[in-house]
Amino acid sequence: MDGRTTDNAPRPPGSPPSSAAAEGRVRGEGLLGLLVMAYGTPQSLDEVEPYYTHIRHGRPPTPELLQELIDRYKAIGGRSPLHEITEEQARRVAATVAERLGRPVSAFVGYLHAKPFIAEAVERLVGARPREAVALVMAPQYSAASVALYQQAAREALARHAGAPPVHFIDHFHGHPGFVAALARRVEATLAALPPDRRDGAVVVFTAHSIPQPVVDRGDPYPRHVEETAAKVAAAAGLQRWRVAYQSAGRTADPWLGPDVTDVIRELAREGARAVVACPVGFVADHLEVLYDLDIEARQVAEEAGVGFARTPSLNADRDFIEVLADLVLDRLGATRHEAAAAGARAEDGGEP
Repeated sequence: MDGRTTDNAPRPPGSPPSSAAAEGRVRGEGLLGLLVMAYGTPQSLDEVEPYYTHIRHGRPPTPELLQELIDRYKAIGGRSPLHEITEEQARRVAATVAERLGRPVSAFVGYLHAKPFIAEAVERLVGARPREAVALVMAPQYSAASVALYQQAAREALARHAGAPPVHFIDHFHGHPGFVAALARRVEATLAALPPDRRDGAVVVFTAHSIPQPVVDRGDPYPRHVEETAAKVAAAAGLQRWRVAYQSAGRTADPWLGPDVTDVIRELAREGARAVVACPVGFVADHLEVLYDLDIEARQVAEEAGVGFARTPSLNADRDFIEVLADLVLDRLGATRHEAAAAGARAEDGGEP
């Protein structure tokens, strides 16, 4: 097929282009497509049932499970802001990359479990006829149970379009220095805002979405990626006490990766912790798993256990995170920050390379 894909993980920031072809991409003209993929969320309470059914591979949820999910959305105001945040992230990344490269960039957003689906985003991308594209999943750590599913959906959609452009996939960014620094800043600020009597006895708990244990048992890199992110952020923030926990486990017959964040909070309370600061390193936007599972459920557990609770602000479309995502896109194209800036300057001056 014409829609080629490249699967290498991003090279370390600042590494040189891998070939003369990479340099040509930076200097050349032509539209760059940006395919941004996220989990998706219902846009209204009426959409919760089809959304839940899609997650369950076409099996409708029981009335009890459906009502439980509806109640969770009601508790955060009726809907999640994930779509608006993801679209804003995509727009800002496209604008930042376009400014650095000096060439047009168009973003196309698709979701795994909600409209517009990834296949719809790919169709729009192909219709725009970009010279090439970069595909980015809004998940820092790689797993066969998460990032791989988004990429599979994109590849299957690309295979249906004979005129699809080359698409360069970004596998993960769990250890990107800018990503680590952004999280560390938020940890430091959240700790500093705690009452002094709570701050000295506070423990930071880094959380990520749980995945089925059988996936982990097959050698999935996800728990290692989560641990590496947590360790790097802890080192950058100078933390003495920190833990890793998982959250939002699914309702299946298989066990899910733990320990669960609520169990860790109770354990820390028994050990004498004065406060828990949750830092969701596996999430890059406010959505149900942050706004309910942490802000409401985990907070309630902490209150019942007699410890303070705080959460670090989500990255959302903040400038420091947008710069990280732009770096990833440029690096995947073989463009260092310096070369991209030079290309942008040439475009502004009307000069030739």
